[in-house]
Amino acid sequence: QAQLVESGGGSVQAGGSLRLSCAAPEYAYTSSRLMGWFRQTPGKEREGVACIFIAGGGTYYPDSVKGRFTISQDDARNTVYLQMNNLKPEDTGMYYCAAGNSDYCLPDSLRHWGQGTQVTVSS
Repeated sequence: QAQLVESGGGSVQAGGSLRLSCAAPEYAYTSSRLMGWFRQTPGKEREGVACIFIAGGGTYYPDSVKGRFTISQDDARNTVYLQMNNLKPEDTGMYYCAAGNSDYCLPDSLRHWGQGTQVTVSS
């Protein structure tokens, strides 16, 4: 399993923006079909908030973040980004980056994970 490295979390007021970054080892990035961001809050299961297919660039977002979150990739840096705008208190949580050969934005289907970065949105 490869160790992905997230950065960019922090505290922000509602309505604000944050940009998360996830850097992957080259072998993990080039061998993965999909990379994504997952959010976890106490007492809840980890949920996918954005995923991208590395080869084709296709993306997935749940309704809760559509229009506010944007995932993008930089193949030269083996990095994916998550731009989060108009943040809401319910977006608060630990955000994890993951990669793997799945066709689905589901945490159990991905092999490589980062340690997570905390996002806190205050009202």
